[in-house]
Amino acid sequence: MKFADLHLHTQFSDGTFTPEDLVVRAQNAGLACVALTDHDSVEGCERAAAACAKVRMEFIAGAELTAEHDDTEVHVLGYFLDTKNAVLLERIGKFQAVRQNRIREMCAALNQLGVPLQAESVFALANCKSPGRPHVARALVREKLIGNLDEAFEKYLKKGRPAWVPKTKMSALEGVELIHQAGGLAVMAHPGLNRTDDIIPDLVDAGLDGIECFHTKHSTVMAERYLEMAEKYHLLVTGGSDCHGFSKKQPLIGTVKLPYEHVERLKAKHVERLNR
Repeated sequence: MKFADLHLHTQFSDGTFTPEDLVVRAQNAGLACVALTDHDSVEGCERAAAACAKVRMEFIAGAELTAEHDDTEVHVLGYFLDTKNAVLLERIGKFQAVRQNRIREMCAALNQLGVPLQAESVFALANCKSPGRPHVARALVREKLIGNLDEAFEKYLKKGRPAWVPKTKMSALEGVELIHQAGGLAVMAHPGLNRTDDIIPDLVDAGLDGIECFHTKHSTVMAERYLEMAEKYHLLVTGGSDCHGFSKKQPLIGTVKLPYEHVERLKAKHVERLNR
């Protein structure tokens, strides 16, 4: 039986693996198909696709967009994206700029607290266009300004802590539309983690294609609930480990193995949309 992991991150957002490292680990985990879903970025897709081709592994180009609906944060996964789509790249570019400015604001807040971390140090460590809080935490540890990553979040970076800065987000409905115009399928990521059950009907009305039922932080009960919702709203089922490499203590790739039949349904829906 073949399996897939459709939620993976690399150094092009807040993961620690290169695309090539990720593919090697996917192969070692016995996966037949992977999707790269970096935050607000498709930069790593070309390299991941090339690495997959070398080992005859199926690859799906994707991204994870940070959005909101009714003041609730929503993460929308895009699959089968045209990574050269001009509108997609233009919109992603704007949100990458927002991410970079957020890093500057967090560093300024840290400086006000007497923590001498400079934004340029974070950007140098991140070495990507979509930096995030994990990069700030890693920079704090690297410069010996904090003991470990957990302490960095608990003391400074979690919501409500003194260096936390809110995100500026696109609307979830806009995210679904953006993914569709780039030729992709739109899937709600980890609804159990974001507690977004109540807004699923609104996104279904906006054209949501699927829901991530299987996720590292979804219990068996949660997964069953989302499978029922997928059936109720005629949504595709996806799943993935949400692996960020070593930035979250241990690599998760392969801990969630989606049966390949769900990949086949995704592919069929994608072909159907392209032929409309």
